[in-house]
Amino acid sequence: MGGKPTTTRRPGRPGADSAEMPSAPDVLQRGLEAFAELGYDRASAREFARRLGVGPTFINDRYGSKAAYWRAVVDAALGAQLTRMVPAAPGSDDEDVVRQFVREFYRTTIGEPYLAMLMADESARDTERLDYLYQSYIEPALALVTPSIERLMASGRMARVSIDVVFFAIMTPVSGLVQEPLARRVGGYEHMTQADRLAKAEALAALVMDGLLAPGNAKSR
Repeated sequence: MGGKPTTTRRPGRPGADSAEMPSAPDVLQRGLEAFAELGYDRASAREFARRLGVGPTFINDRYGSKAAYWRAVVDAALGAQLTRMVPAAPGSDDEDVVRQFVREFYRTTIGEPYLAMLMADESARDTERLDYLYQSYIEPALALVTPSIERLMASGRMARVSIDVVFFAIMTPVSGLVQEPLARRVGGYEHMTQADRLAKAEALAALVMDGLLAPGNAKSR
């Protein structure tokens, strides 16, 4: 129950090398790390087994295929985040809606940098996996903020550009939040605390939003 390791396996399958199986959340987190660090093609059943301390058939036994495992990993990482996102309350100021969206996106990225690494890798590949990410998570998330962006453009408070330009203006800077070795060198940090990371996320969100808004239309914060 909960996060307790289990030894339950599918009927007819041989036992794993370890007497205790890793918990389901650990299996998914280790998978996220492997897919993020190695990319989908290089992440192998043998590598998953090594990271989890299980037998080489563990992933196929539990998920059926690497593709199904990848989807389970993505659903675990993104599903809860999408569930927490709700449409803006009626009457909300559109700039506040977009600022909050960008701020939470950056703060979430700091909380799970492996997810940002996976998304960056998959976004460069025209695959069914990208279709899955876009249709299941990216498009629904954008739908929550796109009406506010369009109204800001229509009112002249935001430069009128295509929505993909706005999307990439928000998404692309996120690399600075996950490329920590480079960020430490550029910023002169000996090490980075969580407070440093959160401060970077807030500063980046403000900079991006002020850049998107038309001159003179950014609210004072």
